[in-house]
Amino acid sequence: MPALCRDCLQDFDDARRCPACGSPRIVSHPELFTLSIAHMDCDAFYASVEKRDNPGLVDKPVIVGGGRRGVVSAACYIARIKGVRSAMPMFQALKLCPEAIVIKPRGDAYAAASREIRTMMEQLTPAIEPLSLDEAFLDLSGTAKLHGHPPAVMLARLVKRMERELRLSGSIGLSHNKFLAKVASDLDKPRGFAVIGRAETMEFLEHRPVRMIWGVGAAGQAALDRAGIRTFADLRRWDRRDLQARFGNFGERLFHLARGEDRRRVSANAPIKSISNETTFFEDTSDPEILDGHLWRLSEKVADRAKARGLAGRVVTLKLKRANHSLITRRMALREATQMAHRLYRATRHLYDQIDTQSRFRLIGVGLSDLSSASDADRTGDLVDTNASSRAAAERATDAIRQRFGHDAIRKGRSLR
Repeated sequence: MPALCRDCLQDFDDARRCPACGSPRIVSHPELFTLSIAHMDCDAFYASVEKRDNPGLVDKPVIVGGGRRGVVSAACYIARIKGVRSAMPMFQALKLCPEAIVIKPRGDAYAAASREIRTMMEQLTPAIEPLSLDEAFLDLSGTAKLHGHPPAVMLARLVKRMERELRLSGSIGLSHNKFLAKVASDLDKPRGFAVIGRAETMEFLEHRPVRMIWGVGAAGQAALDRAGIRTFADLRRWDRRDLQARFGNFGERLFHLARGEDRRRVSANAPIKSISNETTFFEDTSDPEILDGHLWRLSEKVADRAKARGLAGRVVTLKLKRANHSLITRRMALREATQMAHRLYRATRHLYDQIDTQSRFRLIGVGLSDLSSASDADRTGDLVDTNASSRAAAERATDAIRQRFGHDAIRKGRSLR
């Protein structure tokens, strides 16, 4: 069986240890050198960057996230052993791991590390589809002649180089399509390299839980549970038309995924469909001052991300989750696209004012969609807000100050609520 040493990159027939260097870090599979669709996922990326930049944290549990009212953005594997997970409320994480060191996110540091990793990927293939700062799909089809090695060797070389030059680790999933490559990358973390071949696809999926399907959240899982679908075997028993009738367009995708089929290409230019940010409260609240402060902060964050990408959006979304977990979503379309925080805030505040504010809320979020280039945005001003042009000028000046001296160099009073 073809095998590869992940330390010295020697290929050989299957063995327990590398015959060249003696390393036990071996990946072997009948289709190892014929597969070319990969998913690379950095290991605990934000926390790993923090530990790299501060060696004193190496042996300590680290949580990256907001204050006690915030949520966990990332947790190192020491904290994960205690049960800490991404998106967990901070108060719950600190109950599970009270000795954890909590660090505020440093977006610039993570973005810089991500760019360095992306540069390494681009030396392997132009077909890269980033999903976030710390993960991406790669299509290495047809690159063996260029590099003189099959994709598996080049991927092992990539993560080895990341560890040597950036002191960051990643896990590789290698398969024949995007769905299975992403599944594979989660099988052996951290510092993993897992392979799912064509011949074994049906058998591999048979008794796996359908929650492995990327994008199936709590609501989707509940809907599948109500239909008695918990494993891929359960899913395969459903007729294609019945799945479509029950789940709409998603039913068609479920039918194909149940058989390990995914025809999506790795798209290097996959468009960003929306930009959003949300926060979960430590305690449910109906306090209008607190909610208004969060509306402004979230609007600023969404605007900052839009500006960083040179994008603007025409549809503004407000998301609220009540104490009983029921969700409220409200949208409005603006006359023209915007990337300005003050316009996002005015729109979301208008949407908020239309809602029963006697409810207690546990989560609030702001989103921007129907995205386009910022070159044609914010040109005509706001007919309702006669001071819009001066607000825009002040916001641009604020952006310039923050770019030079840091985000906290200047803050609006409402953001302190």
